[in-house]
Amino acid sequence: MTITATGLRKSFGDKVVLDGIDLTVDRGTIFALLGPNGAGKTTTVNILSTLLRPDAGTALVDGHDLAADPDGVRAAIGVTGQFSAVDNLLTGAENLKLMADLHHLDRATGRRRATELLHRFGLTEAATKPASTYSGGMRRRLDLAMTLIGDPKVIFLDEPTTGLDPRSRRDMWQIVRDLVAGGVTILLTTQYLDEADELADRIAVLDHGRLVAEGTPDELKRQIPGGHVSLRFPDVPSFESAVRVLGPVTPDPETLTVRVPGDGSVRSLKALLDRLDQAAIEVGDLSVHTPDLDDVFLTFTETEKAAAR
Repeated sequence: MTITATGLRKSFGDKVVLDGIDLTVDRGTIFALLGPNGAGKTTTVNILSTLLRPDAGTALVDGHDLAADPDGVRAAIGVTGQFSAVDNLLTGAENLKLMADLHHLDRATGRRRATELLHRFGLTEAATKPASTYSGGMRRRLDLAMTLIGDPKVIFLDEPTTGLDPRSRRDMWQIVRDLVAGGVTILLTTQYLDEADELADRIAVLDHGRLVAEGTPDELKRQIPGGHVSLRFPDVPSFESAVRVLGPVTPDPETLTVRVPGDGSVRSLKALLDRLDQAAIEVGDLSVHTPDLDDVFLTFTETEKAAAR
């Protein structure tokens, strides 16, 4: 495991921001932390990156104890926050050189790392231009390049694509995938549910300082009611036979389709098709409809809100 946290708690005055959360993030994976504004996502990142001390709880990051060895944690991680760390008065190359100096890299190593990262992030042509002239996507790429100057094993990305246009967001997604393919572990917070669905190996939903759900994207979707399989039949006899065989379904005689409740899993789909095959009923077309992460987010955060009342 690259990150393990147990019972993290944090309050600001009488406001409880984290109420005893547990996290486990496997090495070389992307773990997404979702939640509404004020849920505690950024506080979690700030604690795990040593920017805040928890009031209670323990954590290990890349084998380093958060309380006993904060310097070891800092040496192993990189952080890209909600707000860019880029200095607008410096060029792209100068921003990277500054970060190399902060990491105490010698001049030759720092220059080599900066050149490599400028090329990797498509910033070579803009390297000598002031960062103030960069587009939003270029600034975000430079920000992440600055995070990578120290070759971190764990990267915290706190809402990394906020404000980016769709193309720039997809460019950033590919960069994140490439980092993980190279062995980096990423803990990602985001407001964009499609981003978590696209990138994350596992997702946790945080609300009112508590983890209210955790699993793979598919596991979380299967927990939400409303999933179904839509079957279209080639003729009326097949349609009517299917309605009789399948039991409680929602039939549509005009389109010869039948909607069958299901969780979208391979097992349930196979069982459904086996029943039709045993009855010698031919299916013309099939589609599986499962809840998306919007449904997951709304269901679990609304449940937590109701429980808090």
